[in-house]
This record gives sequence, C-alpha cells and structure tokens, in this order.
Amino acid sequence: MTETINFEVDGDGVALLTIDLKDQSMNVVNEQFTNDLSECIDRVLSDDAIKGAVITSGKSAFMAGADLNMLGSMAGAGAEMSLEDKYEAVSGFSRLLRKMETGGKPAKVLMKEGTKPFAAAINGLALGGGLEVCLACHYRVAADNPKLQLGLPESQVGLLPGAGGTQRFPRLTGLQMAAQSITSGKPLNPQTAMGLGLINMVKAADDVVADATAWVKANSSALQPWDKKGFKYPGGAGAMNPKAVQLFIGANAMAQKQTQHNYPAIEAILSCMYEGGIVNMDTALKIESKYFLKLLLDPTAGNMIRTLFINKQAAEKGALRPKGPEKKKVKRLGMAGAGLMGAGITYVSALAGMDVVLFDISKDNAEKGKDYSRGLVKKGISRGKVTQEKGDALLDRITTTDDYADFADCDLIIEAVFEDAAIKKSVTEKIEAAIGKDVVFASNTSTMPITELARNFTRPEQFIGIHFFSPVDKMPLVEIILGEKTDEATQAVALDYVSQIRKCPIVVNDSRGFYTSRCFGTYVSEGYAMVQEGVKPALIDNVGKMSGMPVGPLAVGDEVAIDLGYKIGMATQKALGDKYIASPADAFVKTMVVDLERFGRKNGKGCYVYPEDGSKKYLWPELSEHFPEAAEQPSADEIKSRLLVRQAIEAARCFEEGVLIDASSGDVGSILGWGFAPWSGGPFSFIDTMGVEAFVVEADRLTQAYGVRFTPPQLLRDMAKNGETFYVAGNTRGKVAA
Repeated sequence: MTETINFEVDGDGVALLTIDLKDQSMNVVNEQFTNDLSECIDRVLSDDAIKGAVITSGKSAFMAGADLNMLGSMAGAGAEMSLEDKYEAVSGFSRLLRKMETGGKPAKVLMKEGTKPFAAAINGLALGGGLEVCLACHYRVAADNPKLQLGLPESQVGLLPGAGGTQRFPRLTGLQMAAQSITSGKPLNPQTAMGLGLINMVKAADDVVADATAWVKANSSALQPWDKKGFKYPGGAGAMNPKAVQLFIGANAMAQKQTQHNYPAIEAILSCMYEGGIVNMDTALKIESKYFLKLLLDPTAGNMIRTLFINKQAAEKGALRPKGPEKKKVKRLGMAGAGLMGAGITYVSALAGMDVVLFDISKDNAEKGKDYSRGLVKKGISRGKVTQEKGDALLDRITTTDDYADFADCDLIIEAVFEDAAIKKSVTEKIEAAIGKDVVFASNTSTMPITELARNFTRPEQFIGIHFFSPVDKMPLVEIILGEKTDEATQAVALDYVSQIRKCPIVVNDSRGFYTSRCFGTYVSEGYAMVQEGVKPALIDNVGKMSGMPVGPLAVGDEVAIDLGYKIGMATQKALGDKYIASPADAFVKTMVVDLERFGRKNGKGCYVYPEDGSKKYLWPELSEHFPEAAEQPSADEIKSRLLVRQAIEAARCFEEGVLIDASSGDVGSILGWGFAPWSGGPFSFIDTMGVEAFVVEADRLTQAYGVRFTPPQLLRDMAKNGETFYVAGNTRGKVAA
C-alpha cells in the first residue's frame, strides 16, 4: 500500500488499485499520487503472479483531475527551472499513463504480444486527469448514475488535457464529438459516454469493480485500438481525411467566434487534435505536452487558475470569515420585498432547506414573488431534474405575508425593497419592531451606502449588506458589504448564510456603489461616452464582446435600464455635491431618458429596439440622428483599451480607498459579478500582466485623450515606481483575506 493508493491482489491474480488521497475530500492528480501510481504500475507489470489490474476510488468520486494549486505554482515557476526541465515535469504523468497502456513495450512488440490488462471501475465523477487515467485503461466501466460526470474541463481554466486527453478521446469517439466536448469542457453522463464509445460498459454502482475484475480475468493481454495495425478513427475520418479538414476549418471558426481569440487553449486543443491525428500515438502525446506547457507558461492560464480556482475556492471555503464567532445556520429567513431580487433570494434559500417568510405590501404581491419559485420548480420537474415531492417540499417552505409580525421567529432578515431611502427607512423600522434583539438585518441594495442605511436600525453593529446579482438562481457571486459599525459576528452570520446557499462571497467595505456596481458602471458609462463622442454604436458593442466581456456596454446598459442609471447618477450628484465629477456619459443618459424616454429593455426602447413579436433585437437606427457619428472612427484596439482600462482603474481606486480588502476578492468579484474578461483573471491580474508601469503609461495617455476619469490612482504610480505587482510572493495585496 502506498500513501495514496491501496494495492490488493485477489486469489486470481487481479490487482485492485484503490485511489484514496488522505485528508482530501476529492482525489486529485498531484506529485504524490503520480509517484504512487508509477510504483503500482511497475509492480503490476513486473510481477508474473499478477495478471492485470483494476483501478477504482475509495471515495464517492473517482478523481477530479490535476491539483490546480500544483499547476498554478508550475505556471509561476521562473528561472529556477529550464524550459527542458519544465517540459519533463509537465509530460511526466502523460508518459506514465502511456507506460500503463503499453507495458513499456516497443510498438512492434506491443502490437504482437499486447500487455497486461488495466481496467477502470469508475464509481463516481471522473474529470480532467481523472478521466485521462480511465482513457489510458484498456477497459472502462462506469456506475449507472445520470449525475455522474465524465469530462475534460481544462479549457475552462485556460489549459488543455495534458495526459493524453486530446489524443485518446477523439480516437474513441471520433474527431467531431471530441472537438465539441474538449473545447467546451462540458461533461457527459455515463449512458451518453457509452453511446459515443468513450466507455465500454455501464453497470450498477455496486457492480463496477466486479465487472472490471471479470474483464481482466477474461483477457490475458490487452491492446488499445490505436496501437493495433491499421487503426482508423471512428467513422474513418482521421485528421488527413477531407471530411476532417472541413471539420477543423469549421470548428476553428466557430470556436474563435465564441472566444474572440482571447483563449489560446481553444486553438491549442484543435491544433493538438489535428497534428496528433497525423502521427503515431507516442509522437502525438509529445505534441500535446508541448502545447500544454506553452499554455501553462502563458499568463492567461496562470491568471485563470489563480482567480477562478484557487482564490474562488478559498473564498467558498471560508477564508473571508472571521475566526472567532461560532458558526450559525439560518433556519428561517425573513425576505422583505417580493420583486425580482427578493423572489430569487427566496428561491435559493428555500432550495438550501430554509423556511422563508416572503413579505410584500400586499399578499397578492408576495404570492407573485412566490410564483418565481413555482415556475422554476415546474421547469425542473418537466426536465427531470426535480421530483414532484422535492418541488412541493421546497414550495411548502415559502410562506407569503403582508404582516410584519410574521418576521418574529426569523434568524436573518434580508431587505430588497425599492431603492428609495424613505421606503427603506420605513420598512427597516417596522421590521426591527417585530424581530428579536439578536437578529441580523441585511440590505440587498446595489448602490446605497450601508452605513447610511444602518442609521435606520438601532443596532448598526448587526446591520450588513448582502448584495445579490440577477438572476439570483444563476449568478454565483454574493457581495458582502461591511458598514462602519458592522461587527465580526454579523459578518460571520452573513458568510455562513452565503455558504448555506452555495454561493461565492467577497467581502468589501462600504462606499457608494460598493465595488461591483461601481466598477461595472464604468463599463456601461464608457460605452455611452463613446456614443456621445460619435463612435458607431455597433463598433462599441462588437469590440466590447471582442475584449472578452459577455455583452457589449450598450446592450447590457439596456438590460440594467438606462433610467436606473439616470436615477443613480442624480442621487450620486446630490450626495457628492461639488465633489461630483461629470462624465460625457451624463449627457447621453439625460437625452435618452428625459428627452427620448428610452429606458432600455424594460419599455422596449433603449440603444436597441425590442420588437413586440419577440424577434431579435437590433440597434436603434435613429441613434445616429441624436448622436451624430464622427467621420473618423477609432480602432478596435483603442476601444478595447478604453473599456478594460477604465474598469481596471476604478478597481484600483477601490483598492486604494480601502473598499476592497484584497486584490483577489477584486478579481473573483469582477468575473463572477459583472463578467470582466475572464481570460484576464480580473482587473488586478490584467494590470499585473500588462505591467503596472505600462498600465500607468496607457492610463495617462487615455487621460490626455479622453478625460480625468482615466487618471490612475497614486497607488499605481507608487507601485510602478517601486517595480511592485499585486500578485507576488510575500505580497499581501493579492491574498484572500484570512
């Protein structure tokens, strides 16, 4: 028995290798496991008494893939490792799996003799490197569970499968299916995987080891299809087949349309599949390893791994939670406001098992809010994702009311009423009169300072902001906002609640617009400013998507509502007085809202037109009449710089002002909250990758050209002068707060 694999041999000479990494909830491919697997493979191959082996897991999941913390450290490795050493390091696991499937035999000998059989008994989820272990086995049987996932998700963190995935997958399923699955990173269920030829058999969970063992006993030797003479891809369309050439042309075009050339992993995956498809397997695996190393050394992968895995996971596991307060579980939530946000919060809370009191000014309004949950439950049942019994139980946990007294037994209150100071004051005071003295009160406001709202509550230390994003049931981020007097116990309750509903939290200090709304607003405002200047609207929105944002600034402005931006702007001007700095976007918004009554999608009229028949929206043709287009248009690169740099500057200002506690929260929050170009890793990773000094130079250039909103904060000037970055060993700026 090794440290990560339990090795047993039965009376028939079949070895059972049970993967079970101690002190980890999930098996992962790390250095220790790789060493242990190598030892086990050598033992199987060298011991004449062992006929073959079955690989399974001692946990409910089979294996989740490579330890991204390990890959992240590899990506950041500097001059201490030569390029050759890095290649040896990243290709080691791939070579090991190749040894397992060939027995270490030369091609001619292998083709004639075969090797000892290895079978994978897949008892649970197998992703990334975990699935690659299975694909290198000669036989694969998976548990009959529709929720079991089999896939190669590496593209989602800027990488490609680096242990044979881009070569074995297409040789089992055909090029087209492999290209779709690997570039998207979407998993397959066992039945689908078997239908495609990715696995050989589906059995009841308790039978997978027995089935795999029986197969090994029945086969004295084994040979992978691609090691047999005359091997052809399924369907006969290998990489050099004319049909495959058409496939790669189309796949590349479709992939780049989706990624806007921002994700080098997609192109590398397709290149691996094409180049690897015209050579033998051993050469193909070397090609794959070279592309893998190239991606690993590219900043894109390192940034995405750090933000979307390491720091996101740390936040989800409680890195931002104060250590002192005892962990609490919310059993009964009070939800004030049954509008879109309140209805969404109600659903995710009831889904997590909480009882929810859903309040609005009338019982009918509250019932309309509950209809949102009814609709989602109905959809889930129709798609087979929810049973009728579980759906009914969820709805039974939601009680609608128009009586403040029904909040009496709640553990936590969340307010999501209309964004009006007077209304919020009235609702807060009436709720406080009905609840216990130890109950935390939270506001879901997206812009109004929490410290000001806390003045409506006699216990400001128990007042906090819990800012959700729409649609609540789909958006993964929750922004926790600390008021000036919010205490650690209240912060802990908020974070415990967010953990219950399985969302990712960031914690920020109070300010107008907090972090996410404040920075997101700059993206939309810069788009408006460009229209005001005479830049073509189609160019603005197309480049917005080219930069990596989910949608263009004008399109997303319509979704949020232009008139809401106008109201927030007026409230901000009133609050700041002489300190308010006007933007070119102000004139655009005033014209659209006051003069033209174009509020966005909400009234079917914004920068876009929304046909009543439900057909596709299109840019309002008359925009150019009200905002004449300039004779000379800026380049796509200039627009991209304005959109991304403007957001990054505001993020840096939030850091300098202490709104952000650390850069990692800023990066995680930017991607999960408003979709800041995921390829960049977030605004702080974007600044680091460009280089702080180069970023300051570009910001100064944009300031001269377009105005003071691009002025970099002194923090960045100081960092540039001292050669500092946000993410570097020993620098606490980038760390998730402990």
